[in-house]
Amino acid sequence: MLLLFDIDGTLLLRAADAHRDAIHEALLVVHGVTDPAERQGSQVAGRTDADIARSLLVQAGVEAAAIDARADDVRIAACEAYGRLCPDDLSAHVAPGMPELLERLAAREDAMLALVTGNYEPIARMKLRAAGIGGHFARGVGGFGSDHEDRAMLPAIARRRAAGEGAEPWPRQRTAVIGDTPRDIACARADGVRVVAIATGPHGPGELTEADAVARDAADLGAVLERWLADATILPA
Repeated sequence: MLLLFDIDGTLLLRAADAHRDAIHEALLVVHGVTDPAERQGSQVAGRTDADIARSLLVQAGVEAAAIDARADDVRIAACEAYGRLCPDDLSAHVAPGMPELLERLAAREDAMLALVTGNYEPIARMKLRAAGIGGHFARGVGGFGSDHEDRAMLPAIARRRAAGEGAEPWPRQRTAVIGDTPRDIACARADGVRVVAIATGPHGPGELTEADAVARDAADLGAVLERWLADATILPA
């Protein structure tokens, strides 16, 4: 089963300050935008970096044509800035119980771990490396904010990569998204895959009821994933 993990609010908690600052620096360097109006928080949780950058630029009065023309410049500048700003050690920000859960899942032959995150891929990789859990998520697999501005497109991208070049995409019935926001749920629904929401981010369990399952913490999440992995209805005949 392909397990697609979100990062912020799911794998890591309260680890986005340097990420936010890197995007703000990129907007200043590329577009001259200072003091972006939009605050980091639940209103940006679950969105892609490119979507957040566009929102900030629109609020600053930058025209859509200029935003589109320099989207790659913003991505490059943000990743370069994060390379300088990323803390050396983010291990204290890993969600409680998550390292042990990832270890157990990675040891299974019936589970493949990958990422579906709104982070630009280089930022995602740097962040998880600093947190000490990046080794569970192989390069060349997953879906990232650098792949598409619309988060709803990312699970399908991840399924294509998991299957390998030229193969049919990884089956939807053997795929699950793990995230912490209604947007994570929506992106899974857009691709027709299962989703479990974990209430460790800005949204409580009552706001995540559209998911197939809701977990309060890593222990709950592990129990859900164990059931799904054991469920013959999601495995090939």
